[in-house]
Amino acid sequence: MATINDVAKAAGVSPSTVSYVLSGRRPISAQTRERVQAAIAELGFHPHAGARALASSRTSVLALVVPLRVDVNVPVIMQFATAVVTASRTHNHDVLLLTKDEGTAGLERVAHSTMVDALIVMDVERDDVRIPALRRLKQPSVLIGLPEDPAGIVCVDLDFEAAAAETLRHLASHGHRRIALVGPSPAVYKRGTTYAERFLTGFTATSEELGLETLAHPCEPGREGVRACLADIDAQLPGATAFVVHNEEALRLVLEELQASGRRVPADISVVAVCPRDVALNMPLPLTSVDIPAHDVGGLAVETAMKLLDGRQTEPVRLLPPTLVERESTTRAPGR
Repeated sequence: MATINDVAKAAGVSPSTVSYVLSGRRPISAQTRERVQAAIAELGFHPHAGARALASSRTSVLALVVPLRVDVNVPVIMQFATAVVTASRTHNHDVLLLTKDEGTAGLERVAHSTMVDALIVMDVERDDVRIPALRRLKQPSVLIGLPEDPAGIVCVDLDFEAAAAETLRHLASHGHRRIALVGPSPAVYKRGTTYAERFLTGFTATSEELGLETLAHPCEPGREGVRACLADIDAQLPGATAFVVHNEEALRLVLEELQASGRRVPADISVVAVCPRDVALNMPLPLTSVDIPAHDVGGLAVETAMKLLDGRQTEPVRLLPPTLVERESTTRAPGR
């Protein structure tokens, strides 16, 4: 395995010059830099990560903090993780994935041991206990989510309030007036997970604005949970002609239970999903949906982290506008 001394000898420079070319900490002439880079390529030299970190005060590693709690949809979470990893590689960074639900302990462990350059944090709660700890760390942090008090932390996410508004405006434009929201599990609301709260806020406000009759109901996981949720909706909002489903795990079961009860989608009841595009397209019929843009949000989180590392200005809160795509699960309300 080639060493820095081998590169220096091949390029006709000192080892310190090779180090400066790698770290960029001192100006090196273009001619010398080209000789060093040619020697690195010819010898297949790969600087040791620890030595590179000492030389540059960078580790070239980002932490992605995503506690895999029992009520999270792991396939959707992994879409965000894949997006973060892919975007990080374009900046020559690797990703350290922290999945244990351990509050601030994991953040402080990796930060104080200087294992990472920056942290990207998911599954953000309204009064998230991790945020005061993030504010104290020397490494910059980016939240995928929006807490109640984001001061001092940069946040990126989908605009979930606007997403809820899009679903109701679409259904209202098709004549639907009685609309139910099949929401995430009660545990998600109980924890104060902000994406769920923000969606519910937008749903409620837009319902009032449009003069709709609506009901929001959390949905327990599993078939029995879906059956109970739909039974409550039928009892509390009889004659509902449309559902908004903001629960990826329940989505297929909702469609199956509607079919079992003799209700056809969309002839008898329209359905709008809030989920990744591939989920909407892989249902028994392609669903009208607001996309959860995991690729865009994950990429934006990485780009924002790199800007913070470089000392560049960035918006404190960046919410991506939602996109609703009409497919085969929505139509005019019956009788309209």
